Amino acid sequence: MKLPSPLLRLLALLLLAHAAPAADTPIPADIRAQMIASFEKARAEATDALAKDPQSTEARTRRGDARLFLADAKGAVADFEKEIALDPSHDAPHWRLGIAYLFAGEFAKSAKQFEKYHAYDDHDRENGVWQFLGNARVVGLEKARTVMLAYTRFDREPFPAIYEMLAGKKTGAEVLAEMEKKSLGENATVMFFAHYYIGLHEDLLGHKEAARDHLAKAVSLAMKSNARGGAGYMGQVARLHYEAIQGK
Repeated sequence: MKLPSPLLRLLALLLLAHAAPAADTPIPADIRAQMIASFEKARAEATDALAKDPQSTEARTRRGDARLFLADAKGAVADFEKEIALDPSHDAPHWRLGIAYLFAGEFAKSAKQFEKYHAYDDHDRENGVWQFLGNARVVGLEKARTVMLAYTRFDREPFPAIYEMLAGKKTGAEVLAEMEKKSLGENATVMFFAHYYIGLHEDLLGHKEAARDHLAKAVSLAMKSNARGGAGYMGQVARLHYEAIQGK
């Protein structure tokens, strides 16, 4: 997933400013407060920009991102959908809308958005992961496995193994063992994505404690990773999932 948001530089600076804490407190309170303040500022600035130019797709994107990170998924959906209405060429590649749909509980729309993105970019294995996560909430795990997106090309780790896990061919433990076997166990970015998606899979299986543990590890690892957005956009999305499961 390509990361266009101008918030990313600030996210990386905030996340990388501190070493990762213990798994039960993946982000220190002061750092989280700084993040929330930065997102509130970004939301306010984008709102001001839209007051001056309601047709600005760039401001819609910025406010949608800020709203999502402030756990206002419905607000993010509204901004992203308006962005697409203003410029329909933004529709197919808009994976951020797919994520916002999932957090807003619009699971079928989330799956459909990632199917659109897959048609636009059939190499990004994360499309298939998110399409599965949406479908699983609508039709159940077994049915969702029968309509997973098809891939013919290898892409970055740990996604081939994660995809096999979602398809029911590997366990989360086997995914982690494979990363160790490939000498990737110390790669913070790879392990961030491994723990994040293992955590979401455990949540689908109803294993709440295991899900919390993996999500906490993912957020902690995001604080150490600055490659491929691990400390940026997807690190914040993982934080949202961790905080949501903490409230269950």
